[in-house]
Amino acid sequence: MKIHSLGYIGVNSTDPSKWAAYGTNVLGMMDVSEALNGGDNVFLKMDDRPYRIFIEKSEQDSYQLSGWEVASPADFADAVQILESKGVNFERASAELIATRQVQDLVSFADPDGNKHEVYWGPISDFGQFASPVGIKEFITGDQGFGHTVLPTPDFDASLAFYEDVMGFDLSDLMKVRFTPDPAEPEKRLYFMHCNERHHSLAILECPMPTGCVHVMVEVDSVDEVGRAMDRMKAEGTKLTGTLGRHANDHMVSFYMASPSGFMIEYGAEGRTVDDWSRYSSFQSTVNSFWGHDFSVGHE
Repeated sequence: MKIHSLGYIGVNSTDPSKWAAYGTNVLGMMDVSEALNGGDNVFLKMDDRPYRIFIEKSEQDSYQLSGWEVASPADFADAVQILESKGVNFERASAELIATRQVQDLVSFADPDGNKHEVYWGPISDFGQFASPVGIKEFITGDQGFGHTVLPTPDFDASLAFYEDVMGFDLSDLMKVRFTPDPAEPEKRLYFMHCNERHHSLAILECPMPTGCVHVMVEVDSVDEVGRAMDRMKAEGTKLTGTLGRHANDHMVSFYMASPSGFMIEYGAEGRTVDDWSRYSSFQSTVNSFWGHDFSVGHE
């Protein structure tokens, strides 16, 4: 497949109103649920697209799915053909779902670990202006897409092959991590993968995760906006899960916080981009960050 970018994410919530408050007061996005006739569901806008996050009323709090955009009807037809040729079970969307997603067409499927995906083409937009309720000038989206998502893939080898051979992602770099100081703890592989100039739009972790996602990243246009988001997080009583730091691989200056659905949100700026991947050398990093990013605060 020729994935262009991560277009949107879907979230399950027992109380979508919590996401409406969190999305506006902490993340700084627009709640456009009423304009989109969301009902009990919530839609959050962060650029000129109608929305980038949708939250659906559910009996559980979890990550629901990742929506991947391809650039043309030809690329969409090619994606469907690849799914068929690789023997991947997929479902063509109903007219109702296509209308809800505000696209031309889409198919849905899952990776070997059950992570759900949608691939679509032709987003429908009135190019309505994004006006942050907390004064954010812009989120970094455009050709780079929504941001990135990190998914749990305990069946790592099968899922890695799926993302490379079926969905067409390429490796940016990798880590092997332990969550305790115990050297007897098996290392978990963490691979970062790209589909455009953003350092990674997808990462996969060799570990189960009850919420269906490790974290999602959104990027703003300055470190000052990251700092202001930290102030809003504190004012709203949102839990900090990772202190401010700069990552060694994508150079993002960011912090991590809990979301209402259990997975983390990374809020960052100054993320690395790569104009020519043919001149880029993949590497294994033995440190998470140049400085900061203490995740022990999430367990306190």
